[in-house]
Amino acid sequence: MSNSKRQKMSLRTSFVPVSKDGHFPIQNLPYGVFAKADGVGHIGVAIGDQILDLSAVVNAGLLKGTEGGVGDGACFRESTLNTFMSMGKKAWSEARKIIGDLLDEQSTHKDQVTKALVSQSEVTMKLPCRIGDYTDFYSSRYHAYNVGVMFRGKDNALQPNWTHLPVGYHGRASSVVVSGTNLKRPNGQLVSKDKPTGPPTHGTCRLMDFECEMACYVGTGNELGEPMNMDQAEASIFGLSTLNDWSARDIQKWEYIPLGPFGAKNFGSTVSPWIITMEALEPFRITNQKQEPEPLDYLKETSKRGLECYDINLEVTIKGEEMKEAERVSLTNAKYLYWNFKQQLVHHSVTGCNMQPGDMLGSGTISGPEPSEYGSMLELSWKGTKEVKVGDTAIRKFLKDGDEVNMNGWCQGDGFRVGFGPCSGTVLPANPL
Repeated sequence: MSNSKRQKMSLRTSFVPVSKDGHFPIQNLPYGVFAKADGVGHIGVAIGDQILDLSAVVNAGLLKGTEGGVGDGACFRESTLNTFMSMGKKAWSEARKIIGDLLDEQSTHKDQVTKALVSQSEVTMKLPCRIGDYTDFYSSRYHAYNVGVMFRGKDNALQPNWTHLPVGYHGRASSVVVSGTNLKRPNGQLVSKDKPTGPPTHGTCRLMDFECEMACYVGTGNELGEPMNMDQAEASIFGLSTLNDWSARDIQKWEYIPLGPFGAKNFGSTVSPWIITMEALEPFRITNQKQEPEPLDYLKETSKRGLECYDINLEVTIKGEEMKEAERVSLTNAKYLYWNFKQQLVHHSVTGCNMQPGDMLGSGTISGPEPSEYGSMLELSWKGTKEVKVGDTAIRKFLKDGDEVNMNGWCQGDGFRVGFGPCSGTVLPANPL
């Protein structure tokens, strides 16, 4: 984006009040699904502490696009974003422009738009789309290296394939939940320290963890047998949200060899309720670290600017039952992803796997080079060998029952902030054995 466009974007204001550090200025306009007292889902756009009900806007005749674009806006009368996601970049860009003009300080439809606003405090947020499939990647080099050092030593920290492809595994879409949903500590098979090869016992997870990630949502997708290239992948990505891919480290330790995580991950993954579009994130697109060795041709970045990522701050806080307020334990950034979202999507489809509107890709835990930037308790406590100070008085190695974990993501603009909203959940006690 040119400097003139960036300046114009930063100067734009909405007639709906937005605080300086608010997550939802007119530069953001993220999509989500909310429900009033009747429980019916409505598609909306966040602005300040309000939500613009898009079905009401369509019914008022204010959201009319072009044929091949957003059309008559009927997709916004649905209860999920999937149809809109499937319509492609022309429709996404057209809808964003129309909505931005309606909310602009100079809007000629303020009275009608005001009638379509709903307070965020008066609704319940739902998952923004039907997530048909969920794949979790392992794309932060700092995180992969840290975990490798813990379990294999420095000389063999990264597996031979890690710098050649985005490593991933198929997660469980049915247990992806929206922010504010609390999750029970899982039970599963465990082994003791003195008997790492078993036999196992059936017990309650002791090493409950968070994983600070980003979620990438597929828009248009591809046909079965037709892999995407990098340009097609960029055109297919609808937007991003924050993601906490909760993890039971002790269950994972026993089960992950040879096929990877299973029960240690499938009990729950929390996403923020708002999907921030790639157009809103465009000003925060930056050039990433160079990849060595050079990836195979199908994974090479096509942008003239080089390998690209996004400058998104990611903060993790914990509030335990003994604590008066939430305290930060990590502040990392999405720029630390080695494999970017386009590469993840291209590699996912390289076999001809068909991606569909609403499919979700998890980035994998995002960690930076400094201990304060580690994106999991596994790293912060270095496999439980160190105590982690949480505020002035609390101490953790892993999560306790009653701990509320919240992830905040934001891009810092010139006088505004493009934020992701809350991504929170509390650890509940496990079911009795």
